[in-house]
Amino acid sequence: MSIPDLRKLHAFVTVVEQGSISAAAERLFIQQPPLSRLLQGLEADFGVALLYRQPRGVVPTDAGKVLLEESRELLARADRLEAAMQRAAQGKQGSITIGFTSSSALHAFVPELLRRYRELYPSVTTLLEEAGSGELLQAVVAQRVDVAFVRMPVHGMPELTVERVLQEPMRVALPARHPLAGLPPDEPISLKLLANESFVLYRRPAGQGLYDAILAACFRAGFSPKIVQEAPRLTSCLSLVGAGLGVSIVPESMTRLGGEGMVFLKLSPQAQLSAPLYLARREDVRSSAIINAFCRLVKAKLAGD
Repeated sequence: MSIPDLRKLHAFVTVVEQGSISAAAERLFIQQPPLSRLLQGLEADFGVALLYRQPRGVVPTDAGKVLLEESRELLARADRLEAAMQRAAQGKQGSITIGFTSSSALHAFVPELLRRYRELYPSVTTLLEEAGSGELLQAVVAQRVDVAFVRMPVHGMPELTVERVLQEPMRVALPARHPLAGLPPDEPISLKLLANESFVLYRRPAGQGLYDAILAACFRAGFSPKIVQEAPRLTSCLSLVGAGLGVSIVPESMTRLGGEGMVFLKLSPQAQLSAPLYLARREDVRSSAIINAFCRLVKAKLAGD
């Protein structure tokens, strides 16, 4: 047998609850003959009698009592399903995977954004993925990640839409015993002062944007940096700096991880060195209500809302 439509079940439940076909017809805003035909069709669907017709109304048969209980549950589930579809269409239900680099997670903007997103969209399951910029961009292309905060601009990836979120200054990270560590922390230094230093940098494949920006700034300052160690994460760079292996240049937000083993100095504006933060997503997901809602929140937070 075919599954009866919800309209018939709703009519049956209303008739039983009202105890009368005439009262149910008035409640449903239809005439009695069409309602009677709906009930007859429902009984034909199941091949059993569902109602006892009495002089003063109707009562359910044993089969009707079972159908009444099941119908109420099914109709309630249908209502919940409709509400869930409406929430999904508004970006309020479902899941989203958000990627971020270790340095972007340290910037106050990103954790505050995630906190606010969870407040506004509690029914959306938020999955977080940490990796390097290059890895995250590939993950977005492969649809393993929906949106990603990365440090590098994108070239040759037409599948992606990448928007700049913010720009933060970069700082020189020095071992605490370095000769330059005694300079006033608020006094900007020239990049040329680092010409003879050993550098510890974030590995290029993982952090191409920052790596290339640092090299370009050094070249503009008249020297090629001597790179003695490349680390897999910016956090690893700081550990190596603290151990005295060399100096590094990191986004300002990384100074939150600084300990007693290192100091951070400002760079002069002439260095023209800053750390951008981008938000990447696939070009073809503009129809995703969840991703669109997240991107709208990013813009609202940037606007100060």
